[in-house]
Amino acid sequence: MLYFAYGSNLHHFQMKRRCKDSIFLKKINLKDFRLTFRSKYRAADVEPKKNSIVPGALFEISKSDEKKLDVYEDFPILYKKHYFYYYGKKVMTYTMVKKTPFKFPTERYLNVVKRGYKDCKLDSRYLKKALKS
Repeated sequence: MLYFAYGSNLHHFQMKRRCKDSIFLKKINLKDFRLTFRSKYRAADVEPKKNSIVPGALFEISKSDEKKLDVYEDFPILYKKHYFYYYGKKVMTYTMVKKTPFKFPTERYLNVVKRGYKDCKLDSRYLKKALKS
């Protein structure tokens, strides 16, 4: 299956640790969404916003990887699954169930996300914009 990663799951080493069968395919943009950080965990989330984009990574993952991600993402309590189509192929990602106000991420978490942006060769301007929310 195809999985759209953002936040800490962009970090290739961490993603491989979480999902041993995962294969990074390419960087892509999730259109009409914006990146934000929220919840008591100060974790990354995406929310609908017209004319915005969230840079991220497209991974191929196995069913067992999906089950591991479900546990990691605390599905369906903290995150729910969102599906979209990319060139006719169904892609899954996670969005937070409860939309709480913006909370600046911890330095440790932010460093993991920044490393993921480098791993995937993403434009960090979008991350900087999300941090000003």
